[in-house]
Amino acid sequence: MQSTIEKTDTELKNDVLSELKYDPSVKVSDIGVLAKNGTVTLNGYATSYNEKWEAVHATKRVAGVKAIADDIKIQPPASYHRTDTDIAAAAINQIEWSTTIPNGTVQATVRDGWITLDGEVEWWYQKNAAGSLVKQMAGVKGVTNSISISPKVTKKAVETDIKAAFKRSAMLDAEHIRVETSGNNVILHGQVRNYSEYDEAERVAWSEAGVSSVDNRLEVDWMF
Repeated sequence: MQSTIEKTDTELKNDVLSELKYDPSVKVSDIGVLAKNGTVTLNGYATSYNEKWEAVHATKRVAGVKAIADDIKIQPPASYHRTDTDIAAAAINQIEWSTTIPNGTVQATVRDGWITLDGEVEWWYQKNAAGSLVKQMAGVKGVTNSISISPKVTKKAVETDIKAAFKRSAMLDAEHIRVETSGNNVILHGQVRNYSEYDEAERVAWSEAGVSSVDNRLEVDWMF
């Protein structure tokens, strides 16, 4: 059970630094951490977009973090340099080799190392898989995942099914989450104790057949 004693800014900063050091995918010596009233600011440099992403998600795992300001800059080594043409070709190659993403459904454009993904898929996990594949590539400075979701299945019991999935989850306190639906669109309200629960609630909602959008309005409050 988590402690109900609120952390000081110094304690929270030290916990975030410890979590970053514990994560082997993050070079913590190049990343700075500031903490104030539950808001954590990350600054400094990462060698890749994936390292920057991992640093943010490591911070989300720390109890007491209520908000994150990501000011990390990407400073890749010379060996990571790729032209936009190279990155675009590699991105499409990665996606086409995936068994998760149907061929021809996703397009990639690149400008100054920043990838924008467009297209249409049936499921959120397919959209997420495309973003995960390209964010790990050398030379990538950022990813905008604009893939739309157009489910073939329309279910009337979306709200009931999502609530049941929340109750089954070992990670979530379903009593503090309210689900609102409008057609295939889902809105989540309420409170969660940390960012891990925040992300898990959104993942569960997206996993329901027929969902085309999820608006996650959950508040992170580890003291409730």
